[in-house]
Amino acid sequence: MRPGDGGEGAGAAAARLTGLTVAGERRLTGALAEVTLDDGRTVVVKSGDGPDAMRAEAAGLRWLAEAGAARVPAVRGCDGTWLVTDHIPTGRPDPRAAVALGRDLAALHAAGAPAFGAPPPGGPEDAHIGRAPMRNVPGHDWSAWYAEHRVLPYLRRAVDDGTVRPAEAAVVERVCERLPELAGPAEPPARLHGDLWNGNVLWGADGHPWLIDPAAHGGHRETDLAMLHLFGCPHLEAVLDGYRRTRPLADGWADRLGLHQLFPLLVHTVLFGRGYAQQALDAARAALAR
Repeated sequence: MRPGDGGEGAGAAAARLTGLTVAGERRLTGALAEVTLDDGRTVVVKSGDGPDAMRAEAAGLRWLAEAGAARVPAVRGCDGTWLVTDHIPTGRPDPRAAVALGRDLAALHAAGAPAFGAPPPGGPEDAHIGRAPMRNVPGHDWSAWYAEHRVLPYLRRAVDDGTVRPAEAAVVERVCERLPELAGPAEPPARLHGDLWNGNVLWGADGHPWLIDPAAHGGHRETDLAMLHLFGCPHLEAVLDGYRRTRPLADGWADRLGLHQLFPLLVHTVLFGRGYAQQALDAARAALAR
């Protein structure tokens, strides 16, 4: 049990939300457990830090699934505290699955969103990316929206925490001012996973890639790809090959990776400290030097 769970454990939550009896339970982390149900299925049971955290994740999973592109675990139950999803048996990454991941991402992005920052249907405006708060406020100009809702909130928090010095923050603020000229060709809002680091890609035992733990919203498709680059992904070139063969990327996309990495780097600065602040400042300086 975790603080705030009201005394209910993962097994009890799974039973309540699925209507099935629990046959076994294995704790993975403080917030995550695998639960075996009496029909033989195994589900993953996750608890969140805020009242809307699990509701946001469930809405994101359903929204990604509706695109009919990337595979995501089915949601079997959700409330304000708990989320129950199918368990995905994992295998090893290989180039063929990586190409499939690229194709799936291209199709997912092409499914679109009503606006930049649009939350999934039924998802709250105040969501999360990892353990950090993230507001899904719609906008129709990507540069203005990205600066206001994805870069500057985390920069201000990092300055308030003393992790980034005010003189350093000016470098990132200058990038935000120049975003209209740095952003490249205009793109329509894409349906983003939103937290696409390698840990949120499962290489299924069935040979298919699966996506988990989204922070889904409408955004720029290069942001998902930039996060894959930032934290590494097996067979990344094969992923990109599958993507570009399905939906070509705009000229200069590789030069803009650092621009899109500012968001996750500043989130990590807020969560984990100075080491990521330096990476964010390096990315900002590189963007200004283009």
